[in-house]
Formats: sequence, C-alpha cells, structure tokens
Amino acid sequence: MNEQTVHMLHEDAINLLKQLIATPSLSKEEDETAEIIQHFLESKGVVTHQYLNNIWAKNKYFDESKPTILLNSHHDTVKPNKSYTLNPFEPIEKDGKLFGLGSNDAGGSLVALINVFLYFYPQQNLKYNFIIAATAEEEISGPNGVEILLPRLPKIDFGIVGEPTMMDMALAEKGLLVLDCITHGIPGHAAREEGDNAIYKAVKDIVWFKNYQFDKVSDLLGPMKMSVTIINAGSQHNVVPSECKFTVDVRVNELYTFEEVLDIIKKNVVSDVIPRSCRLRSTSISINHPIIQSGIELGRKYYGSPTTSDKALMSFPALKMGPGDSARSHTADEFIYIDEIKNGIDLYIQLLNQIV
Repeated sequence: MNEQTVHMLHEDAINLLKQLIATPSLSKEEDETAEIIQHFLESKGVVTHQYLNNIWAKNKYFDESKPTILLNSHHDTVKPNKSYTLNPFEPIEKDGKLFGLGSNDAGGSLVALINVFLYFYPQQNLKYNFIIAATAEEEISGPNGVEILLPRLPKIDFGIVGEPTMMDMALAEKGLLVLDCITHGIPGHAAREEGDNAIYKAVKDIVWFKNYQFDKVSDLLGPMKMSVTIINAGSQHNVVPSECKFTVDVRVNELYTFEEVLDIIKKNVVSDVIPRSCRLRSTSISINHPIIQSGIELGRKYYGSPTTSDKALMSFPALKMGPGDSARSHTADEFIYIDEIKNGIDLYIQLLNQIV
C-alpha cells in the first residue's frame, strides 16, 4: 500500500467521524448525516445514490459480469444515556481516544469502510466489484434501512458488515425471535373456589421456557437461549384473572430455523404463541469462504456473536467485522481509539487485497 495514500485515508476517516459525531443522527432522524456522507463521497469524485436516509455508491469500473462485495455499516445512533459526563455530540480527541456518541457503534467501522471503498474505487481489473452502503435505522432494526435498500442494489455475492468486533471475525450471529404468549382461564371471585387462574397456567409454561434445552448446540454460537422478560395479568386483587400475557426473548443459533423453534415451543406449552417478527434470523458464513480464509491467514480470530446486526437481514453470506469494542457500545462517554480506526482500515485492505 502506498504510505501517503493510506495516511490520507486515515486522516479523512477520522475527520469524517468527527463530523458525524457532531451531527445528531438518532434512528429515523439520519437525514443530516446522510447528507454529510454523500457530500464526502462526492468530494472524492464518487457518483452517489440515495434512497430515504441510505447512501450508496459503486466503484468506478463496476462490471455487471463480476461478483460484487457489499461494504456496509450504519450511521444512526441510539439516544445518549443519562450517565454521560461529556457532550455526546462533541467530538473530543484525548489520550489517543475519540469520544462521542456513535464513535464506537458504529462510526469507526463506517468511516473505515468508506475509506476502504475509496482505496479500491479507482482500481481497474479487480476480480470483484465494490458497493459501499451507509444505512439507517440499524439500532431499531427498522424497515427503512438496509432491508429496504438491498432490493434496489445490484446482486451482492457477499458482504462485510461494519460493527465493533476488535477486527475479529464474527462468522455467525444468533437470530432474535420475540414471542408474545397468552394463557386463557376463567374469571372468578378469589375468595371462593371459582374460575380457572390464567397466571397458574402461565407459570407452568414459564418454568418450561426456563428449563427446556434444545438438542443442537452450535460450535460458534453455543446453545439456544430463551428468557421470559415481561409478564402482565390481573386487574384487581379479588378477581381470578382470565388472561395472562408474557413475552419471551429467544436467541436462535444457526442450527435451527425459526419455524422449527416455534413448532417445538407450541408442542410443549398451553399458551397461545404469537411471534412478533421473523425478520432477524440467525446467520452464518462458511469458514471456507475466501474472505474468512484471508482473515485466518492474517491471524484474525473468528467467533459467533450473541448480538444481532444488519447481517441478519442479508440473504447472502456476510462477515461482521470492524474496529472498536462491542462492550463500549451504548455506554456513557462512548469512545474509540484513533489507532483502532487506522488499523481497521489497514486490515480491511489487507483482507480484501488477498482476494481481489
């Protein structure tokens, strides 16, 4: 890599991230950061496209006969929590760190991938095309982010999803299945032997959710996990409730489909079980995929991620990988190390250079 070119990519990435931090971009309110990203790319001579608050672009010598790599990360953020001691919208550089809301999740990954795209943008005779996509609504798994953009893009063969992973490779992610469960009883007076208490029925099901063990345990993601997280029933102390509602958070490994999980659950509980959504499915990319083999050659670790990302909405193989540490996401006084961004750009380029 040309040292001067890479130094410029590093500086551009850090300056762009500072602009993004200084511009509030809560989910569904990303229009200003979309404009900043679009302006940045166009200032580099890139023809951009916009759909809602999603910005995307193709490399200069895009060839429809070649396979295409998607470089994707999000530019929306969560709301700053109340424990911040710094201004979340002021980019502060101190002790090798860049502080600010969204710096780690996932601004560092986003600006790194944008500048990696710019590194490959003018190159001819690549084996792959590149598309960069800076997308919205990831933090709320909203419908107007990568999910609505993907059908409008050329065919994608595989992707890199930028999230803070310490530049290790998340090959798989657990899917998220949220279930609304309802047990039905018969109302009656609590002082007499009347009614059929829906809470007692729910308790039996809740104990089953707590104790049931799915047979298939993933090497990458471990066992399935089910957690009852919300419960509501009753209206007054002396009335046996006829209905009890509770919510179950189900984390699905890549060895089960959502349909298989639902079938097992419905055979074992008396509750009505209604899935809120089946969008955020478990995903995995083969360890034999060229991009993963490239990472292994570079000494990168691989693992299964317990958290979900926009990778869950992609129908093609995708690797989750980026600078920063997931443990810092959504914390007060969020930060990323400047060197993490620089090293992230270098590693992304090395990773891709071995296959393109």
